[in-house]
Amino acid sequence: MVRVNIVIVFLLFLNSLSAQTEPGLVHFDNKLNEFLNVRDFCISRDADEAFFTLQSPSTAISQIAVIKKENNDWFGPELLPFCDGFTYLEPFLSSDGNRLFFASDRPLDESSQEKKDFDIWYVDRLHRDAEWSEPKNMGKPVNSNLDEFYPTLSDNNNLYFTMDAPDGLGKDDIYFSKWEDGHYSEPVLLNENINSDGYEFNAFISKKEDFLIFTKYNEKDGHGSGDLYISKKDKNGEWQKATNMGLPINSKYMEFCPFYDENNQLLYFTSRRETITPKKFKDITDFKSYIQNNPNGLSKIYSTSIKLN
Repeated sequence: MVRVNIVIVFLLFLNSLSAQTEPGLVHFDNKLNEFLNVRDFCISRDADEAFFTLQSPSTAISQIAVIKKENNDWFGPELLPFCDGFTYLEPFLSSDGNRLFFASDRPLDESSQEKKDFDIWYVDRLHRDAEWSEPKNMGKPVNSNLDEFYPTLSDNNNLYFTMDAPDGLGKDDIYFSKWEDGHYSEPVLLNENINSDGYEFNAFISKKEDFLIFTKYNEKDGHGSGDLYISKKDKNGEWQKATNMGLPINSKYMEFCPFYDENNQLLYFTSRRETITPKKFKDITDFKSYIQNNPNGLSKIYSTSIKLN
């Protein structure tokens, strides 16, 4: 059995992305704790650039940020230049690192200030230090007049995403769109080994498209709220029944937004777990430190060392 050890995602001062055993659960490093809600995470193949979402307490404001690694030190975070008065979240970096996918409600017409339904968008660049292009909508058949969320791609560019559609099995479901002849095919609803009459969302697809990690909400075999599940393909290329990833990855709180760094065998995910309890504080500094540096019920990113491939 794989032993899973929760470790801190020490993003700004991390000297190595190797998992470190911790006796307990800790969340983001101190500098990013000034941001109340931090969610979604993806990292480049060279582990020198990472993207994530910063949100206001009510999630009314949602922007994508980046940190970059230079000489073994992380610098940032900085908001991406295309983030404006609309909602931006759920970044996913392409295999070559030159295309960033995300979800947004920005309008198709740049002159408009009216929010659209959520679509999948992307920006391009020539190399790591080049400027990003203006956002481009993926268009049909991926996008529609419904909400599309959480894009994730395998190395062959096949796309998986979340959508709430009339042909779905439940409220939110996971769909697949195949990349062929330079175009995406009509989205296909994944079968009942993945989807159900409940909620399935925020899927991560592996490079070789052989396993899928996603959230199922309030399942009978769950630990409470949303849990991470994993499904692997059988020898015939069919998805097997998804299984709960168990403790300590899951908790009685919400776990969502998975990303697996296959090179370093690290699973990143967002959790709203809480461990703080009432206590007597020495002063206001002690109070602030305790609230900020412990799981406090707000969205934070965690990491666990686990071999999945």
